[in-house]
Amino acid sequence: MFSHHDIWAALDRLAIHFSTSPSGLARQAGLDPTTFNKSKRMASSGKQRWPSTESLSKVLGVVGMSFEDFARFADGTPSHGPSIPVIGLAQAGDDGFFDDAGFPVGGSWEDVRVPGLQDDNVYALQIAGDSMAPVLRAGDKILVAPNETVRRGDRVVVKTIDGEVMAKELHRQTAHKIELISLNPEYDDRILSKEDVQWMARIVWVSQ
Repeated sequence: MFSHHDIWAALDRLAIHFSTSPSGLARQAGLDPTTFNKSKRMASSGKQRWPSTESLSKVLGVVGMSFEDFARFADGTPSHGPSIPVIGLAQAGDDGFFDDAGFPVGGSWEDVRVPGLQDDNVYALQIAGDSMAPVLRAGDKILVAPNETVRRGDRVVVKTIDGEVMAKELHRQTAHKIELISLNPEYDDRILSKEDVQWMARIVWVSQ
């Protein structure tokens, strides 16, 4: 049995996972941006309110999640789904783990199901070290989708011809170079020639 807090907390986490806010979720679903505001979660009498079934249904439709998935998401129950490869970030730089398009061809396997994920051609990289802290920490898993279009502001994984693998934020991409912003301010931003980049893929999910 879920409490009011469980459902609202799950909506807040859902917004974070999709790199937005509760107001952003509401807006994407065609709702009033204030639908999920803190002020709407309590009646003037002090009684807690539930989000309406209609508003929740619209949000889940936008992110591609079923009510069953949302229930699992709310209580933390693991879901069963297709297996995707989970590869250590250090291994990702080695030959033999990826093809030229950034798709994995080796590594271990783990059952993972991500709410709202429509692309079957995804894989997970497990973070090591602190080069992406505090956004990404050692042990976190990032889901990478080579088929996704990469746009300015997206968080991406880039592999160079020399075998270096890094997770950054895409600042700008031109015909000849790629400009990347470091997630950890203690590390330098990077400007790479396109001819030095083997592949670049968008990060679509972070499991912490």
